[in-house]
Amino acid sequence: MQGHEVARDVMVCDLVTLDQQMDLFDAIDLLLRHEISGAPVVDQDNRLIGIFSEKDCLRALVNAAYEQLPTTRIYAFLETDCKTVEEDTDLLTIAQLFLRNPFRRLPVVREGKLV
Repeated sequence: MQGHEVARDVMVCDLVTLDQQMDLFDAIDLLLRHEISGAPVVDQDNRLIGIFSEKDCLRALVNAAYEQLPTTRIYAFLETDCKTVEEDTDLLTIAQLFLRNPFRRLPVVREGKLV
């Protein structure tokens, strides 16, 4: 079917990514500097580990206000159970995923690696 747009046609390729060992406050600063509400967290091989979002930032800051944080590494705060799509996922499917779920980011992966 011609004119059938898929994820690769609309995905952002110049992504800000975070390392799971990154300091929480450095990650928050990076999100603020780039004016983005979240970023994928990847390992050394560019495999997606999770998403670190503004909600995760708020959760960490609220926890810090009430108790001492056990760590300031973002791996302790990120969402690891995140939905992903492949490059050939059609836009209708992507739109339905966004409508049915509260997340605002949908990483595009190939064999577990962020594309």
